[in-house]
Parts: sequence; C-alpha cells; structure tokens
Amino acid sequence: MDDDAIWRVIDDERGRLADLLDELGDAEWRTPSLCAAWTVRDVIAHLTLAHASPLTAAVGLIRAGGNFDRTIRDTAIRQARLPVPELRRRLRAMVGSRRIVPFLAPIQPMIDVLCHAQDVARPLGGQPFPFRSQRLLRGFELVATDAPWRVGSGVRVEGPMSALLLLVTGRPAALGELSGPGVATLPARFPHVTGTTPTKERS
Repeated sequence: MDDDAIWRVIDDERGRLADLLDELGDAEWRTPSLCAAWTVRDVIAHLTLAHASPLTAAVGLIRAGGNFDRTIRDTAIRQARLPVPELRRRLRAMVGSRRIVPFLAPIQPMIDVLCHAQDVARPLGGQPFPFRSQRLLRGFELVATDAPWRVGSGVRVEGPMSALLLLVTGRPAALGELSGPGVATLPARFPHVTGTTPTKERS
C-alpha cells in the first residue's frame, strides 16, 4: 500500500468523520468516547493535532516531562478548549492535506483516524465499520497482525494493516495477504472481482 493509497484512506475517513460531527449536538460532544477519560470532543481535538507544528509538539513534550503518553493526553485536553465550530473546521480543513507530525510516517495518522473514528462513532450509535463496505464485511472480525487494531465481530480474518484497510475500503486486491477462518469466504463477498486467491489457513 503506497503513500498515495494511504492518504486516500485518511482523506476519506476524515471527511466522513467531519460529516458526522456536523450532526452532533452539545450533549453528544460531551459523550464519553471509547478512549478512557476522553469525551468525543477530546478525541476530535486529538485528531486535529495531527497538524501540530514541530514547536507545538516539542512544547507539549516538555510540559509532560518527556512522557509521550502524557503528552498525547494533555495536548488533546488543551486543544479541546477550542470552540466546537473551530474543531470541526480544523478537521475538515485537513482533508486533502499531506501535512504530518515530525518523525511519523503516513501509516500512523491513518491508524489514528481509523481507530479514533470508531471511538467516537460507537458510543454515538454509529456504524462499527467506518467505510462503505460495512454490509459486505458483516459477520467478520478483522484483526491486524502488525498493529493493535481490530474491528467487527464474527469469523476472524487477520493480516497486515495495509491489507485490512484495503479490504474495509472496498478494495479486495490484497485478499492474498489475509488468513484466518473467514478468509475462504471473502472472495464471494466481492463477486465483481476475479483472480483473487486467499492464502491458506496458518497452522
């Protein structure tokens, strides 16, 4: 999965999340997310920090005594003090941008927005799958083998994050990189695609 494909996934999910935020009322912004001690507003604030400047990132790290996890928590809470319209504006303005926090690769913001979109959508009664392939993948649990990420419930399908992300965005080109009890039935969910051969079940 090249950088252009990764950025397309990021843009797609940021745009969908921004659309969801346009529909939220004040109480929903205060709803506890799936991130411990973070509200929906805190999570969105954290996502907008994907465009933080090197200076902002360095100041946050210094304030947190060099603790990376504390930096993430504290900077999100401070960012969440911004007015809700500004948080919405900042997230939507990120669509199409390739700006990234120093020392990170595009795969990190992609995983970040995918996971945190669920942290927001699930408590609000949103759909468990963030993309248009939700109905195609109903009944499967997707588990990444190279990142702390899983989604859905049902028969397990596992593989590298890049292959799973192609799958959930409706692109079955990487079916051959997947394994697990459910992998043999996946090609039937994409009948318009030919020449896809799943890997054998791992022993």
